[in-house]
Amino acid sequence: MFLDGRITAILFRYWSNFSIIFQRVTVSQNDSSDTQFFNSFSLVLGLLIAIAIVLFAFARSVGADVQQRNVLEDPLSIQNVEVNTKPFALLAVAGHDNSALVAATKPAAAPAADVPATGELAFQQVCSACHSTGVNGAPKIGDHAAWGPRIAQGKETLYAHAIGGKGNMPAKGGTNWPDDTIRKTVDYMVSLNK
Repeated sequence: MFLDGRITAILFRYWSNFSIIFQRVTVSQNDSSDTQFFNSFSLVLGLLIAIAIVLFAFARSVGADVQQRNVLEDPLSIQNVEVNTKPFALLAVAGHDNSALVAATKPAAAPAADVPATGELAFQQVCSACHSTGVNGAPKIGDHAAWGPRIAQGKETLYAHAIGGKGNMPAKGGTNWPDDTIRKTVDYMVSLNK
């Protein structure tokens, strides 16, 4: 179009001279074709790795603020941090107020579907953990000396202590069972200690 015959001839001459020079350079190299391929491949691979690193650094700097904010506000992340940083053991010191320890070690409330049908089943599921071994000063089953004064106070007092909590024992033994189930459990424990 805009090129006349002379410009086309000049361009063709330069292009042909360039290709001849390029062929001479290529032919004059003494390297084997495998070494030449390896060198070219290494150069291309190195460039791709460098580009990937630059893109990674760019993406990291652009999204750093947003990513950190989203992670810190994520409820599952917050819950995982709380679970992972919770102490695995708590220490009760004799002669000191350990009421905070009782609140911290309060067992998880049982779902309503797990309400036992009898006082015996309730005792086996929850109460036996402390009353079979005497943990945290709980009166052991079969220890008539410990249970005698408690039984003498009357069942209503025992019900009130079991439902509201007393000493190291949390309210309802740490469950969300109905009051009737707690009363059945108290009746069962009293029957074991008469």
